[in-house]
Amino acid sequence: MRLYWEQPYASTFEAQVIEAWSEGGAHYAVLDQTLFYPTSGGQACDTGTLGGVAVEEVLEENKATGRIIHRLAGPLSPGERVVGEVNWPRRYRHMQRHTAEHILGQAFLRAGGWQVVAVNMGSALCTMDFDHPPHEPTLRQAEALANWAVYANTPVRSYFIAEEEVPTHGLRRAPKVRGSIRVVAIENWDKVACGGLHVSRSAEAGPIKITKYERYKGGTRIYFVAGWEALELFDQEHQVLARLGEKFSTGPLELEKPIANMREAWYKVRAENAALKDELAERIMRELLLEFPQKTIQAQVPNLVLDSVGKRLAEWPGVLALLVAQAEDKARYVLLKHPSRPEDLEALWAQVLKPLGAKGGGSLVKLGVLPLAALHQALEGFQRHLQPKAPPSKA
Repeated sequence: MRLYWEQPYASTFEAQVIEAWSEGGAHYAVLDQTLFYPTSGGQACDTGTLGGVAVEEVLEENKATGRIIHRLAGPLSPGERVVGEVNWPRRYRHMQRHTAEHILGQAFLRAGGWQVVAVNMGSALCTMDFDHPPHEPTLRQAEALANWAVYANTPVRSYFIAEEEVPTHGLRRAPKVRGSIRVVAIENWDKVACGGLHVSRSAEAGPIKITKYERYKGGTRIYFVAGWEALELFDQEHQVLARLGEKFSTGPLELEKPIANMREAWYKVRAENAALKDELAERIMRELLLEFPQKTIQAQVPNLVLDSVGKRLAEWPGVLALLVAQAEDKARYVLLKHPSRPEDLEALWAQVLKPLGAKGGGSLVKLGVLPLAALHQALEGFQRHLQPKAPPSKA
């Protein structure tokens, strides 16, 4: 028996275990009656305890008609009588989300003729997918209508009808089940086939806030929060805005201007910094070309401009270079050559840098890291490897 339909506000019950088994390290039980709602229709299952054993998941074999299976943290015994306790704060939040979803579904239908395609209420930030592309005026109107329905504080009730009665009941969408059909009606607002759990009056589902929307599969996906979870989000956001307001010496709702000013100043500083880095890289490159007229260069440069100096030198005809830089607890390197140089860069890397623990890759420009202790060894090894070999002495 599904007690949760008749007693959605109850959180404690007694039941008898009629089936119990263990499989793959998990434990399962079926009861003669249960308050535990199974995952269904976009609404997550209840959790809690059965006979003091944690209920981790609740499933149903067939939608609205199959056995309710409880997955447990430990085993129960067939025939055992147990007291079940539902995690009420979790259950109530799920009820608020689900009623809010119904209210929004009707609100979008009235605001723009939008139909619900899919829903997900598995977390505080719920989603609804609609069959129309994004249209902000419709979204704003739907949100306002939804909260009007909340403030109306109308009763929410459920009842069953026969399948043949469906055409006369004005349901928002066609049922997905056959036979006896459960209807959830929000008085003077919405009526839809649903097996989920809901609050008893529309006001309990509010406030409802659409936090964002996006184009999704040719339609629109909205993200919303409702009930206690909406209030908690508002409180968190208010605290963040209040702290930022204190830092900028302004009110929470006047933050846009100082943040825009800071952003503009940051972009200006970033552009100036980029120009200075370019200037420094150009100067270092020219100094290296003067210091190494044969254009075989080994040098340590500031890490800030390592890549920029390397890029410039790689474009200079006749250059072969190893540049290194200290970057906190490691060394970085650029091994490069202009295409006019005959040396095999891969062989040079394998013979000079790899034995020192270098990592990296590339073809005409090889980038990577070295152990910091190997920084000077790399420069010395590069120079030594490229020194002309003395001819063998004659006996």
